[in-house]
Amino acid sequence: MKSTGIVRKVDQLGRVVLPKELRKRFDMPGGTPLEMGVNGDEIILGKYKPACVFCGGTKDVVKYKDKNVCHKCLDNLKTSRLR
Repeated sequence: MKSTGIVRKVDQLGRVVLPKELRKRFDMPGGTPLEMGVNGDEIILGKYKPACVFCGGTKDVVKYKDKNVCHKCLDNLKTSRLR
């Protein structure tokens, strides 16, 4: 992980403010959904990318009956229903 030299404290409600420089660099306007993960003792933040419930892919994902499905899996579903 590359250090930015920026340090922020967690407030009493568990919130952390992302510096404007980082929000601008990563094109993160207010309301941008974030995904959190862990790697050992590190907390990883990233932009949320909806993933397909079948294959886990994040390319060409659409909502289908309130589920995230990629076009490839959607096509597979359509052809398997025809058989």
